[in-house]
Amino acid sequence: MDEGAVARLARQFAVRYEPALASEPAKLRDAVGEADALIVRNATRVDAELVGSALRLSVVGRLGVGLDNIDVDACAARKIEVIPAIGANARAVAEYVLAAALILLRGAFASTAAVAAGRWPRSELAGGGEIGGRTIGLVGFGSIGRTTGALARAAGMRAIAHDPALGDDDPIWAETQTEPWALDDLLHRADVVSLHLPLTAATRGLVDARRVGLLRSDAVLVNTARGGIVDETAVAAALASGRLRGAALDVFGSEPLPAGSPLEGCPHLLLTPHIAGRTMESERRVSDMVADAVASSLAAGA
Repeated sequence: MDEGAVARLARQFAVRYEPALASEPAKLRDAVGEADALIVRNATRVDAELVGSALRLSVVGRLGVGLDNIDVDACAARKIEVIPAIGANARAVAEYVLAAALILLRGAFASTAAVAAGRWPRSELAGGGEIGGRTIGLVGFGSIGRTTGALARAAGMRAIAHDPALGDDDPIWAETQTEPWALDDLLHRADVVSLHLPLTAATRGLVDARRVGLLRSDAVLVNTARGGIVDETAVAAALASGRLRGAALDVFGSEPLPAGSPLEGCPHLLLTPHIAGRTMESERRVSDMVADAVASSLAAGA
């Protein structure tokens, strides 16, 4: 959590700031037993057992937007408010998606070692593509999906999206100049497919081997949502066989990604360690938003 946000909370409340507690469940349970509020990132499991030991807890702040590490039902049963940082890291994720798409479509940015060594692969790298005029397909159209779509349109792309929570007549489609599409049709049509969904029972394994097979051979897949949504083995096979132009994965079914994963050694693949939403600017926005919301919740319940 950004130090400035922690300091602001400390001016109003007794604050115990120990990031290492995320990996020490017993100490975390003891600490939460005395707490009125808890603020976590995605590594901390706020499960029913932890909630049951937090007799004074009234609010949980989430430094991010995914709630798959928080037992929302257990919190609701205890009337514990859960506050995610909706929208605070949307710009960071959107920039990551566009940067990854640009790199993979152009295909020219892995030549540093060759050029430095005196080779000149100019002909081999001359067939890269531009992002302008292409279609981005957004699977999930919440705050991050909408911000990504806006940035893509500013770069000259057409935006289409799939979100089962939104009807085809929802005004957001016209407001954002985005077309609603069925999922399978979107996967087959888009030049760039970007995932922006929470991990739930309904979305786990959503982009399975069959749906990976729907992607065009010249398409790019970007996943900054949750790893459990995508079949990593199917993506690896598609990349290895040339049935997919490229992929950028920031999230994985198991994190850290285990050594020997099918993704290891795949061509045209960018891997990053769950940092798409984390920049200097977004860290401050996320921390400030959650700190302010948690402080207001505690003040309201005082």
